[in-house]
Amino acid sequence: MKLRTWKYADILRIAELEKECFPDEPWSFQMLVSSFESDTFHGVLAEDGGEIIGYGGITVSCDTADIANVAVTEAFRHSGVGSSILSELLSVAKSQGAQKVFLEVRVSNATAMSLYLKNGFKGVHARTRYYSNGEDCIVMAKEL
Repeated sequence: MKLRTWKYADILRIAELEKECFPDEPWSFQMLVSSFESDTFHGVLAEDGGEIIGYGGITVSCDTADIANVAVTEAFRHSGVGSSILSELLSVAKSQGAQKVFLEVRVSNATAMSLYLKNGFKGVHARTRYYSNGEDCIVMAKEL
């Protein structure tokens, strides 16, 4: 597996993975395109044999950062890919001066919550009925 920065040519495959990993509320193709227009956004991809198997994105602003998405294809879950992507996103945040990183996770996404807890994130608070289907989210944070 190798990690690298998103390229514009990767957007179509990332959009497909968004639909696979987040079928209820995937980022649209246009949302992914707009990430390239932001100076504060950084996207990371994981590849295996030239195939994109995961990705993540982070926005860094002043001394805080927000992780937008971390997703791994079904076949590569529980193999360390998500941890590698998360570690790279945290490195980006730290190198750009962030002191604290936030993220939001669905209360039903035990796999993601476990990943974040193992990597030092702690629950800060809940947002009730946050998602369009009425599901709550947990806001998590990590000090760098």
